[in-house]
Amino acid sequence: MKVSLFYLPSVGSKTDIEKGRVGLQGHLYDQMLHDITGQARLADDLGYDSISFTEHHFHVEGFELSNNPVLLDLYIAMQTKRLRVGQLGIVLPSQNPLRVAEDIAMLDHMSGGRANAGFARGYQRRWVDIMAQQTHGIHGALPHQHDEIDNANRAAFEENFRIIKQAWTQDFLSYEGKYWRVPPGETPWTLDATAKWGGGVENGIVRAVSVVPKPVQKPHPPIFQPFASSERSIRWCAQEGVTAILPPLHPSLEHQLCEVYAEVSRKPLGEGMGVLRDIVIADSDDEARAIWRESGYFCGHEWFEPFGFSKGLDDPKTGEPADLWSNGLAFVGTVDTVTRQVEHLLKRLPIRWVFAWMYNGLMPHDRLMKTIELFWTKVMPRVSNMSA
Repeated sequence: MKVSLFYLPSVGSKTDIEKGRVGLQGHLYDQMLHDITGQARLADDLGYDSISFTEHHFHVEGFELSNNPVLLDLYIAMQTKRLRVGQLGIVLPSQNPLRVAEDIAMLDHMSGGRANAGFARGYQRRWVDIMAQQTHGIHGALPHQHDEIDNANRAAFEENFRIIKQAWTQDFLSYEGKYWRVPPGETPWTLDATAKWGGGVENGIVRAVSVVPKPVQKPHPPIFQPFASSERSIRWCAQEGVTAILPPLHPSLEHQLCEVYAEVSRKPLGEGMGVLRDIVIADSDDEARAIWRESGYFCGHEWFEPFGFSKGLDDPKTGEPADLWSNGLAFVGTVDTVTRQVEHLLKRLPIRWVFAWMYNGLMPHDRLMKTIELFWTKVMPRVSNMSA
């Protein structure tokens, strides 16, 4: 089982956020960069696999100040030696796929081949509607939303994904789709240098382009999709060889989706699958849960529940919510308690990845550092045989 640190990231403490408009305070953004740097260096020294950042815009509330996860990846890569860097994820329907292909390939070179690639569909309409307008006017689609907006969002996501993979793996790219045309029409290009040393031009007209540089990793960096929770998304991930990262879901739903992935991919159960989990380790279970209430619970209740994410925790038959602690849906407690929670998860769900949600700012920096250290040095050795 590989473990990646996952960051929104937030700025300021719970108290700072409750004062309002904390995103406007630049010194708190600087503090966030300082703290995450220390946490990444510790993870690098300990042996964690990777670190991942989300993409969101306009978050003056203080949650998820992560406008450009690739820039954050590069910032961390320049200060670490072996830690892989990635995104969970770049919201493809709001992006130019050629720029995404270029940016991640550049990151791969600049990090010495340590780049991961993570692509998401986008659910927050405040920013997706605005940022996508200059491409193709796609809207954000909420979890569990199934309508024309959702269908268009998914279609744009999948088309952009195809373009990115072709840009990475083909010397020259041409593409004719619903949302993108490469090239867009009869573009003239009569440069002698291209005729002598380039390509993609016929009779003075651009017919294809070469997206460069290509990634260091071949055929491309590992690809992830957060946070897939529908059978349709899981089937797509399995078909494309994408690692699907599940949000916390009811155990029956988690197992069902893992079975779907295995069926489509023809790989062993759990291969190509990962989960997102809150991790808080303290000297007592009560202390850990108190810290979690000020961080994970606060963030989830105030920011994510309104978008409908908690619905996936309900039992499909009874409607009763799953217990986070007994089902291994959160790793919160002492070293012994967290070890049992991880063991419980792996017994019922042999996943290959855990993405550890790091509530920077909301959790004190020293406690977060201790959690990172204890999870790797005390918990992981006890469960390593189960995840082998």
